Amino acid sequence: MEQKEILVTSTLDKTEQPSLFYGAVGAEKRPLLVGLHTWSFGRANQIKNMLPFAKKHNFNLLLPEFRGPNLSNNPDCKKACGSEFACQDVMDAINYVIENENVDSENVFLLGASGGGMMALLLVGKHPEKFKAVGAFVPVCDLVEWQKYGYQNHIIACCGSEEEMMRRSPVSYIDGIAKGNVKIFHGKHDPFVPREQSISLYKALSDKYPDAKVYLDLFDGKHEMDMQLAEHWILQQYNKKEIIAVTY
Repeated sequence: MEQKEILVTSTLDKTEQPSLFYGAVGAEKRPLLVGLHTWSFGRANQIKNMLPFAKKHNFNLLLPEFRGPNLSNNPDCKKACGSEFACQDVMDAINYVIENENVDSENVFLLGASGGGMMALLLVGKHPEKFKAVGAFVPVCDLVEWQKYGYQNHIIACCGSEEEMMRRSPVSYIDGIAKGNVKIFHGKHDPFVPREQSISLYKALSDKYPDAKVYLDLFDGKHEMDMQLAEHWILQQYNKKEIIAVTY
Protein backbone atom coordinates (compact mmCIF):
# COMPACT_ATOMS: atom_id res chain seq x y z
CA MET A 1 0.00 0.00 0.00
CA GLU A 2 1.41 3.32 -1.07
CA GLN A 3 1.21 6.32 1.25
CA LYS A 4 -0.45 9.37 -0.25
CA GLU A 5 -0.64 12.83 1.32
CA ILE A 6 -3.97 14.47 0.55
CA LEU A 7 -5.13 18.03 1.15
CA VAL A 8 -8.82 18.58 1.74
CA THR A 9 -10.49 21.97 1.82
CA SER A 10 -12.28 22.58 5.12
CA THR A 11 -15.97 23.26 4.58
CA LEU A 12 -15.84 25.59 7.60
CA ASP A 13 -12.87 27.90 7.12
CA LYS A 14 -11.69 26.93 3.58
CA THR A 15 -8.17 26.08 4.73
CA GLU A 16 -6.31 23.11 3.23
CA GLN A 17 -6.10 20.33 5.82
CA PRO A 18 -3.73 17.35 5.43
CA SER A 19 -4.38 13.65 5.83
CA LEU A 20 -2.44 10.47 5.06
CA PHE A 21 -4.19 7.91 2.90
CA TYR A 22 -3.28 4.31 2.07
CA GLY A 23 -5.39 2.82 -0.70
CA ALA A 24 -6.52 -0.79 -0.66
CA VAL A 25 -5.22 -3.04 -3.43
CA GLY A 26 -7.43 -3.63 -6.47
CA ALA A 27 -10.27 -1.82 -8.22
CA GLU A 28 -13.02 -3.18 -5.97
CA LYS A 29 -14.47 -0.82 -3.38
CA ARG A 30 -13.04 -1.76 0.01
CA PRO A 31 -13.81 -0.77 3.62
CA LEU A 32 -12.28 2.35 5.14
CA LEU A 33 -10.54 2.44 8.50
CA VAL A 34 -10.26 5.99 9.87
CA GLY A 35 -7.46 6.21 12.44
CA LEU A 36 -7.44 9.11 14.87
CA HIS A 37 -4.20 10.36 16.41
CA THR A 38 -3.65 10.68 20.14
CA TRP A 39 -3.75 13.82 22.30
CA SER A 40 -0.17 15.00 21.84
CA PHE A 41 0.63 14.00 18.25
CA GLY A 42 -0.40 14.43 14.63
CA ARG A 43 -1.60 12.29 11.74
CA ALA A 44 1.45 9.98 11.51
CA ASN A 45 0.93 8.86 15.10
CA GLN A 46 -1.13 5.75 14.29
CA ILE A 47 0.74 4.40 11.25
CA LYS A 48 2.52 1.73 13.30
CA ASN A 49 -0.70 0.52 14.92
CA MET A 50 -3.12 0.67 12.02
CA LEU A 51 -1.21 0.17 8.78
CA PRO A 52 -0.50 -3.54 9.50
CA PHE A 53 -4.23 -4.07 10.03
CA ALA A 54 -5.09 -2.28 6.77
CA LYS A 55 -2.53 -4.33 4.82
CA LYS A 56 -3.60 -7.62 6.36
CA HIS A 57 -7.28 -7.15 5.57
CA ASN A 58 -6.96 -4.92 2.49
CA PHE A 59 -8.79 -1.98 4.05
CA ASN A 60 -8.29 1.59 2.95
CA LEU A 61 -6.67 3.61 5.74
CA LEU A 62 -7.24 7.32 6.38
CA LEU A 63 -5.20 9.19 8.99
CA PRO A 64 -6.52 12.77 9.28
CA GLU A 65 -4.68 15.58 11.05
CA PHE A 66 -7.71 17.48 12.51
CA ARG A 67 -5.64 20.55 13.50
CA GLY A 68 -2.82 18.70 15.23
CA PRO A 69 -1.96 18.00 18.87
CA ASN A 70 -4.08 19.28 21.73
CA LEU A 71 -1.15 21.17 23.24
CA SER A 72 -0.63 24.80 24.16
CA ASN A 73 2.42 25.02 21.84
CA ASN A 74 0.25 24.20 18.83
CA PRO A 75 -0.45 27.61 17.24
CA ASP A 76 -3.81 26.26 16.01
CA CYS A 77 -4.73 24.66 19.34
CA LYS A 78 -8.06 26.47 19.70
CA LYS A 79 -9.24 24.67 16.56
CA ALA A 80 -7.85 21.32 17.80
CA CYS A 81 -9.11 19.30 20.80
CA GLY A 82 -12.55 18.29 19.56
CA SER A 83 -13.56 21.67 18.19
CA GLU A 84 -16.15 21.95 15.43
CA PHE A 85 -13.24 22.58 13.04
CA ALA A 86 -11.39 19.43 14.12
CA CYS A 87 -14.52 17.29 13.85
CA GLN A 88 -15.40 18.71 10.45
CA ASP A 89 -11.84 18.10 9.19
CA VAL A 90 -12.31 14.38 9.78
CA MET A 91 -15.72 14.33 8.10
CA ASP A 92 -14.41 16.37 5.15
CA ALA A 93 -11.53 13.91 4.70
CA ILE A 94 -13.86 10.90 4.88
CA ASN A 95 -16.20 12.42 2.30
CA TYR A 96 -13.24 13.26 0.05
CA VAL A 97 -11.87 9.70 -0.04
CA ILE A 98 -15.34 8.20 -0.49
CA GLU A 99 -15.73 10.41 -3.56
CA ASN A 100 -12.22 10.04 -4.97
CA GLU A 101 -10.96 6.58 -3.92
CA ASN A 102 -12.22 2.99 -4.01
CA VAL A 103 -13.98 3.26 -0.67
CA ASP A 104 -17.08 1.31 0.31
CA SER A 105 -19.18 3.98 2.00
CA GLU A 106 -21.28 1.32 3.75
CA ASN A 107 -18.23 0.07 5.64
CA VAL A 108 -16.52 3.00 7.32
CA PHE A 109 -14.88 2.18 10.65
CA LEU A 110 -13.54 4.67 13.20
CA LEU A 111 -10.74 3.88 15.66
CA GLY A 112 -8.82 6.03 18.11
CA ALA A 113 -7.09 6.02 21.48
CA SER A 114 -6.74 8.62 24.23
CA GLY A 115 -7.40 11.98 22.54
CA GLY A 116 -8.25 9.95 19.44
CA GLY A 117 -10.72 7.91 21.50
CA MET A 118 -12.32 11.17 22.60
CA MET A 119 -12.57 12.25 18.95
CA ALA A 120 -14.06 8.91 17.96
CA LEU A 121 -16.86 9.37 20.50
CA LEU A 122 -17.44 12.98 19.49
CA LEU A 123 -17.68 12.05 15.83
CA VAL A 124 -20.11 9.18 16.32
CA GLY A 125 -22.07 11.44 18.66
CA LYS A 126 -22.44 13.97 15.87
CA HIS A 127 -22.63 11.60 12.87
CA PRO A 128 -23.84 8.18 14.09
CA GLU A 129 -25.18 7.24 10.68
CA LYS A 130 -21.75 7.50 9.03
CA PHE A 131 -19.94 4.62 10.73
CA LYS A 132 -20.44 0.86 10.61
CA ALA A 133 -18.65 0.55 13.94
CA VAL A 134 -16.52 2.67 16.25
CA GLY A 135 -13.74 1.64 18.65
CA ALA A 136 -12.69 4.14 21.31
CA PHE A 137 -9.72 3.17 23.49
CA VAL A 138 -8.93 4.88 26.82
CA PRO A 139 -10.92 7.98 25.81
CA VAL A 140 -11.16 11.30 27.59
CA CYS A 141 -14.92 11.60 28.07
CA ASP A 142 -15.25 14.68 30.30
CA LEU A 143 -12.65 17.45 29.85
CA VAL A 144 -13.83 19.41 32.90
CA GLU A 145 -13.35 16.39 35.15
CA TRP A 146 -10.14 15.26 33.46
CA GLN A 147 -8.34 18.57 33.94
CA LYS A 148 -7.93 17.57 37.60
CA TYR A 149 -5.62 14.77 36.51
CA GLY A 150 -3.20 16.81 34.39
CA TYR A 151 -2.96 18.61 31.07
CA GLN A 152 -4.99 21.47 32.57
CA ASN A 153 -2.86 24.16 30.90
CA HIS A 154 -3.30 22.48 27.53
CA ILE A 155 -7.06 22.04 27.99
CA ILE A 156 -7.46 25.70 28.94
CA ALA A 157 -5.30 26.80 26.00
CA CYS A 158 -7.47 24.79 23.62
CA CYS A 159 -10.89 25.40 25.13
CA GLY A 160 -10.77 28.40 27.43
CA SER A 161 -13.96 28.14 29.46
CA GLU A 162 -15.51 25.13 31.17
CA GLU A 163 -18.57 25.69 29.01
CA GLU A 164 -16.43 25.12 25.93
CA MET A 165 -14.78 22.10 27.55
CA MET A 166 -18.21 20.52 27.94
CA ARG A 167 -19.06 21.39 24.34
CA ARG A 168 -16.05 19.30 23.32
CA SER A 169 -16.66 16.40 25.73
CA PRO A 170 -18.30 13.12 24.67
CA VAL A 171 -20.51 13.17 27.79
CA SER A 172 -22.43 15.96 26.08
CA TYR A 173 -23.30 13.74 23.09
CA ILE A 174 -24.78 10.60 24.61
CA ASP A 175 -27.97 11.00 22.56
CA GLY A 176 -25.97 10.69 19.33
CA ILE A 177 -23.54 8.05 20.61
CA ALA A 178 -26.54 5.89 21.55
CA LYS A 179 -27.53 5.80 17.86
CA GLY A 180 -24.16 4.34 16.82
CA ASN A 181 -22.48 0.95 17.09
CA VAL A 182 -19.73 1.66 19.59
CA LYS A 183 -17.32 -0.23 21.80
CA ILE A 184 -15.38 1.63 24.48
CA PHE A 185 -12.20 -0.04 25.70
CA HIS A 186 -10.43 1.10 28.85
CA GLY A 187 -7.40 -0.27 30.67
CA LYS A 188 -8.25 -1.10 34.27
CA HIS A 189 -4.90 0.30 35.40
CA ASP A 190 -4.79 3.45 33.24
CA PRO A 191 -2.68 6.04 35.14
CA PHE A 192 -3.42 8.94 32.76
CA VAL A 193 -7.12 8.79 31.91
CA PRO A 194 -8.92 7.11 34.81
CA ARG A 195 -11.21 4.25 33.84
CA GLU A 196 -14.00 6.15 35.61
CA GLN A 197 -14.13 8.43 32.56
CA SER A 198 -15.42 5.58 30.41
CA ILE A 199 -17.46 3.95 33.17
CA SER A 200 -19.34 7.17 33.92
CA LEU A 201 -20.09 7.79 30.26
CA TYR A 202 -21.26 4.23 29.75
CA LYS A 203 -23.46 4.29 32.85
CA ALA A 204 -25.13 7.57 31.85
CA LEU A 205 -25.70 6.27 28.35
CA SER A 206 -26.97 2.82 29.31
CA ASP A 207 -29.27 4.26 31.98
CA LYS A 208 -30.92 6.49 29.38
CA TYR A 209 -30.68 4.09 26.42
CA PRO A 210 -30.51 0.52 27.78
CA ASP A 211 -30.93 -1.01 24.31
CA ALA A 212 -28.22 1.05 22.62
CA LYS A 213 -25.47 -0.80 20.74
CA VAL A 214 -22.81 0.68 22.99
CA TYR A 215 -20.49 -1.63 24.91
CA LEU A 216 -17.77 -1.26 27.52
CA ASP A 217 -14.69 -3.49 27.76
CA LEU A 218 -12.45 -3.02 30.80
CA PHE A 219 -9.30 -4.86 29.79
CA ASP A 220 -6.19 -5.80 31.79
CA GLY A 221 -3.94 -2.94 30.72
CA LYS A 222 -2.92 0.66 31.16
CA HIS A 223 -3.16 3.67 28.82
CA GLU A 224 -2.88 1.78 25.57
CA MET A 225 -4.62 0.50 22.49
CA ASP A 226 -4.71 -3.26 22.08
CA MET A 227 -4.86 -3.82 18.33
CA GLN A 228 -5.89 -7.46 18.80
CA LEU A 229 -9.01 -6.27 20.61
CA ALA A 230 -9.55 -3.57 17.98
CA GLU A 231 -9.09 -6.05 15.11
CA HIS A 232 -11.56 -8.49 16.63
CA TRP A 233 -14.18 -5.77 17.15
CA ILE A 234 -13.86 -4.28 13.65
CA LEU A 235 -13.87 -7.61 11.82
CA GLN A 236 -16.73 -8.89 13.96
CA GLN A 237 -18.84 -5.93 12.87
CA TYR A 238 -17.67 -6.09 9.25
CA ASN A 239 -18.56 -9.78 8.97
CA LYS A 240 -21.59 -9.59 11.25
CA LYS A 241 -23.52 -12.85 11.37
CA GLU A 242 -26.60 -13.86 13.27
CA ILE A 243 -25.73 -15.09 16.76
CA ILE A 244 -27.52 -18.21 17.95
CA ALA A 245 -28.81 -17.85 21.52
CA VAL A 246 -27.53 -20.27 24.12
CA THR A 247 -30.14 -22.77 25.30
CA TYR A 248 -30.77 -23.41 28.99
